[in-house]
Amino acid sequence: MKQALEHLKVLDLTRVLAGPWATQNLADMGAEVIKIERPGAGDDTRAWGPPFLRDAAGQETRDSSYFLSANRGKRSVTVDIATPAGQDIIRELARQADVVVENYKVGTLGRYGLGYEDLCALNPRLVYCSITGFGQSGPYAALPGYDFVFQGMGGLMSITGMPDGEPGGGPVKSGIAITDLLTGMYATTAILAALEHRHVSGAGQYIDMALLDCVVTINSYQAINYFLSGKVPQRMGNAHSNMVPYQVFRCKEGDVIVAVGNDSQYRAFCEVIGRPELGRDERFASAGQRNRNREALIPQVAEAMLARTMTDWVERMEAANVPCGPIYNMEQVFEDPQVRHREMQVSLPHGAGVQAPGLANPIRLSGTPVRYERAAPTLGEHTDDILRDRLGYDAARIAALRESGVL
Repeated sequence: MKQALEHLKVLDLTRVLAGPWATQNLADMGAEVIKIERPGAGDDTRAWGPPFLRDAAGQETRDSSYFLSANRGKRSVTVDIATPAGQDIIRELARQADVVVENYKVGTLGRYGLGYEDLCALNPRLVYCSITGFGQSGPYAALPGYDFVFQGMGGLMSITGMPDGEPGGGPVKSGIAITDLLTGMYATTAILAALEHRHVSGAGQYIDMALLDCVVTINSYQAINYFLSGKVPQRMGNAHSNMVPYQVFRCKEGDVIVAVGNDSQYRAFCEVIGRPELGRDERFASAGQRNRNREALIPQVAEAMLARTMTDWVERMEAANVPCGPIYNMEQVFEDPQVRHREMQVSLPHGAGVQAPGLANPIRLSGTPVRYERAAPTLGEHTDDILRDRLGYDAARIAALRESGVL
């Protein structure tokens, strides 16, 4: 079966996570993604271990779990873009590309003659996506930044964690690099939108993606809560700012997540926990009333939840169509029958001669399904193939470039 993006060629000048995540999405859907890496070193995240993938002899490779997570299905070419010959290679590849994605500091590629205006002049149909911490304009545009910084600066950590004054209180970052990942997803969406517009206009365009913009945007309803009320949202632990009961409750054994999203679910929940009168109480009859009176409701619910185990509650609530769930560790996630059924763990052939673990892409397309053919590439694994097959370089020219340090 064909893949949705197999007609597209992507030149990937990104490293670390936000950019590689975007280009991996494109690779998963069939695009040919050529990843440009520094000779001898490669993407920074290759070294972000342990753990590292082990080869057939049990020896550690140069590829960390971090790198494997965001570079599946790509082809690695090593090029020193600081050299004139390296810049020529990038220009030649850009002539053939549909998309260029880069996450260098603002102005860096322009100094090499590889900025948007430079490459657009060679290929007017090119979609060129730049991913930076603060965007291409503004007082902070020249500053570097990592995911952790933006979780704090974008407000996310101000609403994540236990309230001040409670045990463990204080700001907490997400357990994953959420700003990088969501920026990668937004970048994927923007690239596909620009490509769709190109079908109509015939012209490519420039995309300016900023990590700060993306993390500010996902404040979503919390920001609107602030705009409407004038009250600065606070950390609420596992509770929800707008819905009640929507949090973790301690059970006789274990903990359970209760996620009541509407009034009928609330009434069903009250029946399940043996407190039907709470479902009839006018103070809690609507979502708004429950939110206003949470301090009166939550202690009563918490007391009732101590009567049974997590497993028992989950079974009872699921039978009554009350949204709920256990809190799994990573081992338990991949033992869950639903996760197994959806085949969320995959195994892919790696250049080291072993199978590398990976996570399935959650996009399920009926006519052009996601297909996984290879794991993340070894450093420079495809350099000779790309230069020979795409650019027509002969063996002598490739050898000379490698000898001079360009490759």
